[in-house]
Amino acid sequence: MSLKTVDTAHVLLAVVVLLVTAHAGGRLFALARQPQVIGEIAGGLLLGPTVLGVLAPGAQRWLLPPTGPVATAIGVFQTIGLLLLVYLTGTELRRRGSGGERRTIGLVAVLGLVLPFGFGLAVSGLIDPAELSGPNGSPTTLTLVFGMAIAVTSVPVISRIMLDLGILGSLFARIVLAVAVIEDVLLYVMLAVILGVSQAQSSDTYGLWSLVGAGQPPRAVLYVYFAVVPLLFLALLRRWGPGLFARLSVTRLNAVAARSPVAFRLIFLFLLCAACSGLGIDPIFGALVAGMCTADAVTTQERRSQEVLRSFALGVFIPVYFAVVGVQLDLAHHFDALFFCWFLVLACVAKSLSVWLGARLAGERNSTATHLAIAMNARGGPGIVLASVTYGALVIDQGFFTSLVLLSIITSQMAGLWLGRAVARGAALTGPSPGEDRPPAAEEPPTEGERAAGRTPPERRPTTTDHPKENTP
Repeated sequence: MSLKTVDTAHVLLAVVVLLVTAHAGGRLFALARQPQVIGEIAGGLLLGPTVLGVLAPGAQRWLLPPTGPVATAIGVFQTIGLLLLVYLTGTELRRRGSGGERRTIGLVAVLGLVLPFGFGLAVSGLIDPAELSGPNGSPTTLTLVFGMAIAVTSVPVISRIMLDLGILGSLFARIVLAVAVIEDVLLYVMLAVILGVSQAQSSDTYGLWSLVGAGQPPRAVLYVYFAVVPLLFLALLRRWGPGLFARLSVTRLNAVAARSPVAFRLIFLFLLCAACSGLGIDPIFGALVAGMCTADAVTTQERRSQEVLRSFALGVFIPVYFAVVGVQLDLAHHFDALFFCWFLVLACVAKSLSVWLGARLAGERNSTATHLAIAMNARGGPGIVLASVTYGALVIDQGFFTSLVLLSIITSQMAGLWLGRAVARGAALTGPSPGEDRPPAAEEPPTEGERAAGRTPPERRPTTTDHPKENTP
């Protein structure tokens, strides 16, 4: 079970190098007022086949070998980082708009998601699936990934951008975050369907599906099972999960929570991930739901435990995850510049025009609609998670993986630069458009978890981080 001494030293050295390069890259990008996650990926890029692999291929293969016990150990770090990243994304998915901006949120959410997703589905039908799919991919799964890549928006990255600009409490920010929350939830539901279908069609079946799905059932059964089960799991846990977590965290019988609230949060997270695996759903969906169930940190102890877990995850595991994503990018051998250029233009135009149209139909000014269109085009962490998870499940190939990651990076930078210049020019991003009569947002009622624990929530303040920090899902 244990590693050899030489392998242990090798793993520790590799983790140290990944952490140093990730944090150094994140620091440099933070100084340039860019999302730190991009810097962490850039740090990994230096250690991968794109840079170190070209300059010293032998050293690159030794430091981060593709197979063997060292690769397995690094894979464990990466997986835990991914689960914690998606968990933190789930803790962010509670913002919602109210009052006068609901019309804008509704139209932007519907048109800004449905139109680019549908456009992506249509365009993907013109592409040969064999050019972008992995061994477990299919025309259907490739089509869904293509559509989601165009439609998704990042909650954490755009949150951090608006926090740095001082507009996170504005009406503009409330609209952006409310729509992004809806899109992120739908992204992870769709991702659960894609991963479930791909693993059911391969020999790598697990959980309940390995029992009920024997004998290669009709494809329609696959889609129904993996569409319904994640939705039921989400609905049940969103209804009773917060209350269950709140009761378990305060009961005297819970020795773990009494001794270490952080450990109890991790146990709750891992149990929901294991429950998803038992249903045949990818564990990341359990991490998302766990974050949504434990987001209501009300007491001082709960807030402290949430912050400790967040700080440790963002300091160790999540940077390793993003650095490994950078290592997996091979711009020297698996990057089609022509495909990426038209894919980037297609994704930006489809997403931005759809959001702009929704905002204009809701009565927003042209300038506000334009700012919303650029902000909602940032794909950030969710786009990177979509790329890394589908690539790890062999649904897409390395070339498409590279394009998806670069799409997330470039669109996030575009959004940050655009909004920064808009604020510098004095654009009206801090309140409603002139002449609009919009009531203030209504105070949110106590959540299920707060009612279960018999607690009154304090004033809620927007909290965000860079990854999600989410974010990053």
